[in-house]
Amino acid sequence: MNPSLLPIGKQDPLLVTGAGGFIGRRVVARLIEEGFVNIRCFVRSSGDLSGAERLAEERGAKLQVIRGNLLSTEDCRKAVEGVPVIFHLAAGKAYKSIPEAFLHSVVTTRNLMDAALENGKLRRFVNVSSFAVYSNRQMRSGAIFDESCPMDEKPELRGDAYAYAKTKQDEIVMDYGKNRGLPYVVLRPGVVYGPGSSGVHGRIGIDTFGPFLHMGGSNFIPMNYVDNCADAIVLAGLVDGIDGEVFNVVDDDLPRSRQFLRMYKKNVEDFKSYPVPKMASRLFCILWEKYSQRTDGQLPLVFNYGRWSVDWKGNRYSNGKLKSALGWEPRVPFKDAAARYFEYCRSLEGRQ
Repeated sequence: MNPSLLPIGKQDPLLVTGAGGFIGRRVVARLIEEGFVNIRCFVRSSGDLSGAERLAEERGAKLQVIRGNLLSTEDCRKAVEGVPVIFHLAAGKAYKSIPEAFLHSVVTTRNLMDAALENGKLRRFVNVSSFAVYSNRQMRSGAIFDESCPMDEKPELRGDAYAYAKTKQDEIVMDYGKNRGLPYVVLRPGVVYGPGSSGVHGRIGIDTFGPFLHMGGSNFIPMNYVDNCADAIVLAGLVDGIDGEVFNVVDDDLPRSRQFLRMYKKNVEDFKSYPVPKMASRLFCILWEKYSQRTDGQLPLVFNYGRWSVDWKGNRYSNGKLKSALGWEPRVPFKDAAARYFEYCRSLEGRQ
């Protein structure tokens, strides 16, 4: 399938926020590979774009690096000037409190959208979200988890500042689309991994209490290799006729939790793990939530039924809509992606 593209030129300026981040660097590189020669990179002061800058020099592209803060309306106006497509990846993932995460995910997004609409050149606003916004409380284990799943109506009960902020971010983007005519597309990647990240994701297990507790059992893990994710994000900014749509981003050949854990132990680091039965983890999370509520939060709401449902209940995942509407296919299959990831993780182990 070759979907039609937005009528934008290779010389037109494109904006990538969070361009120095784990996924953002790949998005910038992919745009350069696609032949775009005028890419505006919005980064925080610590953002590293050295790799993308070398690629741009090789391909004759121009990177304009803007170091600023999206809480500044002036920085937002400067970033969006003359830009038809915005890839918005900047988010408050590292923040622990809900107010702080809200400020750096929702308020910043509002500022950016206001500036883009004021500028009047916008053709597409790509909001990069997360599986964290969904609720599968009412779904049975093993059911297909796709774009028809509802967003969490009470994300504050998850005890997860990031999930709360991303949910509210999606809500404000959709509101701007409905009430202010913002031409948007929302992408929701699953577990994004690859060189630049490390470790075993919480959907597989946790070491909160010391020993590693394998919580995922036989569940499928919605893995998304970072290069495949970047491909999907770029397509979401270029394909015509998809305004207002939401796309989940997961790869083919998804591994089961115990399969990935076994591979990680074999290829990176062997360690003792203890399997936790699904019903035991469910009961534990429910009791923890009830005690936290009874003590008015004296016990932090780290574990709860909402988190258990999303992370450990177990679903199947679909990327059918992404493939049919955008013509996306995962360039890097799981076998190759896992090998690259494990090699990177081993290199980190060797430095310690």
